[in-house]
Amino acid sequence: MPPPVTPDTTGRDLTRELDQLEAIANRMDTMFRLPIVGVRVGLDSILGLIPGIGDTVALAPAGYIAYRAQQMGVPNHVLARMGVNIGVDWLVGLVPLVGDLFDVAFKANRKNVALLRRHFNA
Repeated sequence: MPPPVTPDTTGRDLTRELDQLEAIANRMDTMFRLPIVGVRVGLDSILGLIPGIGDTVALAPAGYIAYRAQQMGVPNHVLARMGVNIGVDWLVGLVPLVGDLFDVAFKANRKNVALLRRHFNA
């Protein structure tokens, strides 16, 4: 028997919401596997290759995950940690080459969804 489904503060199915946010995080952080080296990269890493705007464009899905977390009633200390993850990813991502390599390893979106799952014990 599956565990009971708990709605978030908006009345939505919590498990489904977390799964949807995780799908966004996976597209942004681990969508593709690089041949030969086997490292997973996502749209965040690819967008980061565009000088000047790529990392800023990648803020939109990250911000959406944080927005949904706020809508789900996540406490401020979890939202703050999510914001730090997003900010570090964005700031370091602005540095040419170093930022691109950092994006491949850091995976802020997946970290943020993991924070949500831990908070909700889901």
